[in-house]
Amino acid sequence: MRNIVILISGSGSNMAAIVRAAEQGRWAHHLNAQVSAVLSNRAEAQGLAFAHDHGIANQVLDHKAFASREDFDAALMAEIDRHAPALVVLAGFMRILTPGFVAHYAGRLLNVHPSLLPAFPGLNTHQRAIDAGCRFAGATVHQVTAELDYGAILAQAVVPVLAGDTADTLAARVLTQEHIIYPLAVAEFLRGLL
Repeated sequence: MRNIVILISGSGSNMAAIVRAAEQGRWAHHLNAQVSAVLSNRAEAQGLAFAHDHGIANQVLDHKAFASREDFDAALMAEIDRHAPALVVLAGFMRILTPGFVAHYAGRLLNVHPSLLPAFPGLNTHQRAIDAGCRFAGATVHQVTAELDYGAILAQAVVPVLAGDTADTLAARVLTQEHIIYPLAVAEFLRGLL
């Protein structure tokens, strides 16, 4: 069985979408894959309750308890590696990862970003798209590299930027698309490993 480890920092809505897709699509049977663990850097991350309710191992590793980013990433890698992951999925994990972490999981580390990369890497993507006068925005699933929000694009979804949109209304519309394309991209990635 190929294990998927998902990293979250908050609500875990993309993690939940992936878990539901794995259950409904019977990934264990069809893709020989399962979500084996959910890890968070924040104890208050609401997604941990969802993981627990679905019988998925979950753990908190508080980044504030470590002296450096490197120390945290080393401890996080050790915890992830306990689950022998075929794939590590970032689902709203709000930490910039060290090059050593990214190199350790090279080729098996995915992220979803709320813009049409390569446009608007980093934070505040929705407001930046509105401020730039974009007619369209969206989301991108990509492989993670040491360069922030860079790497091979696996899937994208496009939404219109509507007159009167705020960063919040645009973000909500983009998030619904993330919930669709992220599970599909994960499943397609796993098929490529068969």
